Amino acid sequence: MRCLVFLLFVALASAKNYQRCEWARVLKNYGMNNYLGISLADWVCLCKWESNYNTEAINHNTDGSTDYGIFQINSRWWCTDGLTPTTNACNINCKELLTDNVQVAIDCAKRVVRDPNGIRAWVGWRNHCENRDLSSYLAGCGL
Repeated sequence: MRCLVFLLFVALASAKNYQRCEWARVLKNYGMNNYLGISLADWVCLCKWESNYNTEAINHNTDGSTDYGIFQINSRWWCTDGLTPTTNACNINCKELLTDNVQVAIDCAKRVVRDPNGIRAWVGWRNHCENRDLSSYLAGCGL
């Protein structure tokens, strides 16, 4: 029983579920505000709808690929999970996107938006953020 509790503690310690303003500050500190003209509010909105700010989020897609982490980076294009044929354009293992060290996830998200689809690569952003007033995503954050 002690071993199970310890393993659960270790698993929880490596993941992070951010609060909205906390995540906005992290993104700003990593240079995401106006990265390629994409506002900080766009990034916060994207992460809200893709993962609810959870670094450990995983979503299995109908095409056999999987989305990983706070940005829901797809295994078919951006990372390798050993299961999905991939181009691995971020040159990372998908498991690296599931920790509280968000540097890897942010670097990969920057790579994704340099692609011709840009931020439109994310369905969550297209469905919930595009052409909307996103001021509420930064409201009260003091940024």
